[in-house]
Amino acid sequence: MSEPMPRPVRVRSAVPPCIVVTGPTAAGKTTLAFALAERFPCRLISVDSAQVYRGLDVGTAKPTAEELRAHPHDLIDIREPEDVYSAAEFVADAQRCIAGAHAAGRLPVLVGGTTMYLNALRYGLDPLPPADPALRAALTAEAERIGWAAMHARLAELDAEAARRIRASDPQRILRALEIHGLTGRPPTQLWTGRGPDRMQDSLMLIVSPADRSELHARIDRRWSTMLAQGLLDEVAALLERPGLDPDGPVMRAVGYRQSLECLRGEYDRSTLVARGAAATRRLAKRQLTALRQWAGGRWYDPLNASSIDRIIRRTGRFAERVGG
Repeated sequence: MSEPMPRPVRVRSAVPPCIVVTGPTAAGKTTLAFALAERFPCRLISVDSAQVYRGLDVGTAKPTAEELRAHPHDLIDIREPEDVYSAAEFVADAQRCIAGAHAAGRLPVLVGGTTMYLNALRYGLDPLPPADPALRAALTAEAERIGWAAMHARLAELDAEAARRIRASDPQRILRALEIHGLTGRPPTQLWTGRGPDRMQDSLMLIVSPADRSELHARIDRRWSTMLAQGLLDEVAALLERPGLDPDGPVMRAVGYRQSLECLRGEYDRSTLVARGAAATRRLAKRQLTALRQWAGGRWYDPLNASSIDRIIRRTGRFAERVGG
């Protein structure tokens, strides 16, 4: 095991210096994080909104139990599928893990592609009211009666700009926007102050993605074949047997799980599942790339370029020396 960094870290930004390994789904983030952990004294911290849940293993491409023993991750398997985990909770948990890494003389390495979490950590969160379980339950019950399209139309009447920003196919964000309006009586966009100051100026941002988009799509296709061979449909069937799990809740709306649920319900066959699941995953990757292109200071690497890993290792070494003193 690598020895801890010997010198104290210099903190000049709100979030102590860390390494971020991010990129679109299936780009090779986990492989890179393992390579860093084998060469440097790292503490790996997951940035994945689905891997926080126990039992969501195959469909999230979660590291295997053997891999996690070799390379432990914080913030994996910390919630039951019936629970809700928010961006605010992630920020608090990630900051605690980052501080703990520095206290132990290790490099905090944030690895994952949930850009909403990364943006919340980097730029902060708007001062919004906390979730109200009773109001959420009432809104969810109404959505079950009239449909999320109608709820999105209601949001458009209350706050046209919020409805423009939120897709009609995103029930979780529709619910939150309507909840904010119900709690404050104000349009949500009046409370969304936008991006705050950069809280991670001293961090190293590594973005991995094949330069050729067709190569990324091929990786996504291969991942779907692998997930089905590893038992994705069995995993989803087991989740549906949990008495407290809402089949239409946030967990089952995650990419891969929603399509598998529709297949199990008989809406289409296994071959169609592969096509629909891969298409949904490509759309997710496109959204992730769009968000990451807006990141200042991100250093892009093509995982298919033979020189990329050596360049990343050298840059990480220089970063480790800098934050060590």
